[in-house]
Amino acid sequence: MPQETNMQRTIPIIVCFIFGLFMLVQFFVPHHASISAYQTVLDWMQIIFVFTLLVGVISYAKLNAKKITRTQTGWGYNLIGLIGLAVMIILGLSMGTGEKTPFLWMFNNVQAPMQSTMFSLLAFFVASAAYRGFRARSWEAGLLLAVAIVVMLGRVPLGNFISHWIPDAANWILRTPSMAAKRGIYIGIGLGTISTSLRIILGIERTYLGRK
Repeated sequence: MPQETNMQRTIPIIVCFIFGLFMLVQFFVPHHASISAYQTVLDWMQIIFVFTLLVGVISYAKLNAKKITRTQTGWGYNLIGLIGLAVMIILGLSMGTGEKTPFLWMFNNVQAPMQSTMFSLLAFFVASAAYRGFRARSWEAGLLLAVAIVVMLGRVPLGNFISHWIPDAANWILRTPSMAAKRGIYIGIGLGTISTSLRIILGIERTYLGRK
């Protein structure tokens, strides 16, 4: 049993090392064989993605079915979710997903408005967070509040109506100090991505194998 467990952990590490090293090397080798192999790997990734999507759908159905059978709080919403999932699958498989199909009609007239509603509700949470974050309790918070006011006024017609320099100041803030901060964050993200990728390729980071 311990030997079998070690093999179950060693084989995924070897596969991850080989494919990770290949994806790293082929990026710097502009050869037609390398490009062809890369496209093949991408095709296999699409196939794997389909199976992971299927696993996600099954997990979603099992989770909602469990809540419905136990009549937990809000189980009616879980029932509606399962019905919607079943309806979209049936419509997509039986009538297709192209133009003027019931599937696309359901997506454009049911799914898309619900997504828009959810994202519109985020505006109130953002406003609440901004109210708490922009309290001028220190000079740094006061400076942040002043800059935020200038940027918000500069992005709407009211700012240009008040003074022509407000949109110019807002554009300068977005192009210079804000862009500098963004680039610093992007550099940090890039370095973190490289270090994490190397840890995974070299087998140092093994959390993808499970908790055990």
